[in-house]
Amino acid sequence: MPPTGADVLGVVTLVTGPEEFLSERAVAAVKAAVLGADAEAELGETTADQLTMATLGELSAPSLFSSTRCVVVRRLEDLPDESTEGLLDYADEPAPDIALVLVHSGGQKGSGLLTKLRKAAAVREVRSTALKPSEFIGFVVQELRAHQVRIEPEAAGLLVQSVGQNLRALAAAAGQLAGDFEGKPLTTEMVRRYFGGRAEAKSFAVADLTLSGRTAKALEELRWALERGTAPVLVSSAMATGVRNLARYRSAAKGKGEADLARDIGVPPWKLRDLRAQASGWDTDGLVSALQLVARADADVKGQASDAAYALESMVIRVAGLRSRS
Repeated sequence: MPPTGADVLGVVTLVTGPEEFLSERAVAAVKAAVLGADAEAELGETTADQLTMATLGELSAPSLFSSTRCVVVRRLEDLPDESTEGLLDYADEPAPDIALVLVHSGGQKGSGLLTKLRKAAAVREVRSTALKPSEFIGFVVQELRAHQVRIEPEAAGLLVQSVGQNLRALAAAAGQLAGDFEGKPLTTEMVRRYFGGRAEAKSFAVADLTLSGRTAKALEELRWALERGTAPVLVSSAMATGVRNLARYRSAAKGKGEADLARDIGVPPWKLRDLRAQASGWDTDGLVSALQLVARADADVKGQASDAAYALESMVIRVAGLRSRS
């Protein structure tokens, strides 16, 4: 649930972590809560290296128009030592009509200040930690749920595969789908219609087909992708990811639940079905050889061969052939 004015006024909101998109969302949510409580509230920003108790006082002082304010201080890790004590004193007794937002970019710098701020009763922390590979599908599902739209897990996985692991881009893609298919549950076909032609998606399609031993279809998909401008290095990279995921799947502890297994491998749960089907035709020696072939092709497409398309076609044929003989 988004915060309300009561959640942020008279409170210090501490936004910590390296994920810039989530941090920006947290800041925007505080601003929206303040404006929701007082439409004439004033918004102010500064960076911590410019913060003194005098400037904080100026930013938080009531104006002729409104006593309610939202003050955002970015890059808290750059706060001068001489301003630390004053900020901690303020955090112990924040002004009732002020929403103070302190944004820390992550890392060790300024961690001592964070530890002290977290002890203050009036400090509310919002963490923006970087997502693990297996968590991006959940992010997409939550994004669309906020738009009151449901999405199939496989469709969410396809969207991540197509758009990439960039939260800002995924949020924009989810918003586009929610707007264009308002009220309808989103399927893989809907996602593919909008995003299936993305270069990353085509690269992973080539990898999945190759590792499944479907040589002819993999070559067809490869040629289609290259003709439409997919960078050869994306294909070799997707192949490397596919082989490594398959190796992790084969070596993962058996008997685990799907969620735990997916987390250990670093893939979304729906991907386990593909890995299970692919793994039946592979052994350890075959995967080692496949990884060597992929590494050679990757070097070729990065400049060691004059014909990148031929290098990739050769890789597909030879890697798929390894599976057929396993």
